[in-house]
Amino acid sequence: MSALQVHVEGIGLWSASLADFAALKAQERGEPVTPPAARPAASTLPANERRRAPESVLLAVEVAGQAVAMSGRGAAELACVFSSAYGDQLISDYMCTTLAQAPTELSPTRFHNSVHNAPAGYWTIATGCHAPSNAISAGHASFGAGLVEAATLCITEQQPVLLVCSDIAGHGPLGEMSGSQLSFGCALVLSPQSSERSLVRLDLMLEPHAGPMLHPAPRTGAWQEANPMASAAWPLMQNLARGDGECTLAAAETLALRVVMETAA
Repeated sequence: MSALQVHVEGIGLWSASLADFAALKAQERGEPVTPPAARPAASTLPANERRRAPESVLLAVEVAGQAVAMSGRGAAELACVFSSAYGDQLISDYMCTTLAQAPTELSPTRFHNSVHNAPAGYWTIATGCHAPSNAISAGHASFGAGLVEAATLCITEQQPVLLVCSDIAGHGPLGEMSGSQLSFGCALVLSPQSSERSLVRLDLMLEPHAGPMLHPAPRTGAWQEANPMASAAWPLMQNLARGDGECTLAAAETLALRVVMETAA
C-alpha cells in the first residue's frame, strides 16, 4: 500500500521526569532537566474540573494542551484521537474491589470517570470542540494503533487531528497485570498539508507482521520501560527530539507500522 504522509505541527509530552517535549530534547543533548510537579497541571481545564478530574484525565489534557499550543491551532477546530492501553487503572481497581466487597457503595462519580473516553470528554468540553473524537485501545500496540487511526482520519478528511496517547501507573492486581509502574503521556498535532507550522513529515507504512521484536522485550532498566505506552512511543519520540530517523512500531498483534521522518525544509 502507499505510505500515509502527515505533517507534525505540535508535540506534547509528560512523565515523572520530563515536563514537556523541550525537556526531552534537553535530555537528548545531555543537559540536566528539572522534573515536573507530581501532578500534571492540565491548565486547559477550568479550576473546578482540575480539582475533581482523575490523574488519567489530567495527564491526557496536559499533553494535549502542550501539543496544541505548539501548533498554534485552536483546540476547538481539531478532531481528536485518544489512545490508552488500560484507561484509568486506579478507578478500575477501585471498582473491582468495591463490587467484590460492597457493591452498593460504588461511587457514581468514580464510575463516571472510569469510561475509556473520559479524557476525550473532559478535553472537548473544556475546549468547546465539536469536531469528531475517538477513544481507542490496542493493548501494547495502543500507540501505533492510535497513530494509524489519527493519520487515516487526517488524510481521509483532509483536516488536522490531535492524537493523545497516555497511561497512568497501575495499582493492585490490575497494576501487576499491566506492568505500568509510572505515568506517561504524549500528543501530536498532525496535518495533511505542509505549512509554516510543520516541524517534520512522517511517512507511515503498514507492514503485515510486527515480529517478536515489537512485543514487550526483557527490561534493560530504562525508565520508559516501566510504562507500556512510553516504551511503545519512545523510538518515535526520540527521533522527533533528534530531528531525524526511522522506526517500526507495533500497530496490532500482527501488524507493524514503519515510520520514516523527513525534516521540514
